[in-house]
Amino acid sequence: MGMRTLGPEMKTSNEPYKWGKTEAVQRGRRGFLTLLACLSVFGSTMAQAQTQPIRLLAFGDSLTAGYGLPARAGFTAKLEAALQAKGLPVTVINGGVSGDTSAGGLARLDWMLADKPTHAIVEFGGNDGLRGLDPQQMEANLDGILVKLKAANVKILLAGMRAPPNFGSAYTSAFDSVFARLAERHKVAFYPFFLDGVAANPQLNQADGIHPNEAGVNTVIDRILPSVLSLLAQS
Repeated sequence: MGMRTLGPEMKTSNEPYKWGKTEAVQRGRRGFLTLLACLSVFGSTMAQAQTQPIRLLAFGDSLTAGYGLPARAGFTAKLEAALQAKGLPVTVINGGVSGDTSAGGLARLDWMLADKPTHAIVEFGGNDGLRGLDPQQMEANLDGILVKLKAANVKILLAGMRAPPNFGSAYTSAFDSVFARLAERHKVAFYPFFLDGVAANPQLNQADGIHPNEAGVNTVIDRILPSVLSLLAQS
């Protein structure tokens, strides 16, 4: 038998298959490019969200206000600089009022919330202790502050304080136990003593022996910074 040549219909019999395969590849490529575009937009949105400024309220008394120091050397200015040095877009709001008690803080909290903080360090108690005010009332005031901050969806770091020794052991025990109890009750981050490493050290305090000097503020920042970073990780 002679060799038979393929007819025109057999030469083209695979064309529909080739075309179908090519179209499937093209559809796959289009889908892949669409997916890449979506991922690009999603990544851009996430990057924008991560770089949105954080508003951290330092809410307290003269210790957060920076009593006796130039503005650049106070707690809030130094904390903001330390956080921004780590690449964090944080604005630290100075919510300190010298001489303020926990009652004063509760009374003006609504005004501070107008600044729309996202996070807050709560630092009160020093003036309550110096005046020998009732620890139970201080606890009620601080409880009210924490309730309002949480209702405003503000993430909280509660900083503890210690009573001066001149009111006796019963007062000291009642006073000092307030802060850990509140932190546990409200399930908020807790830094046991705001003046850790600074209190009673003449080299780190101003002449009054109560307020940190600039070196003392640096120590406060160094000690509290890990807790602040953990707080800011909460979103």
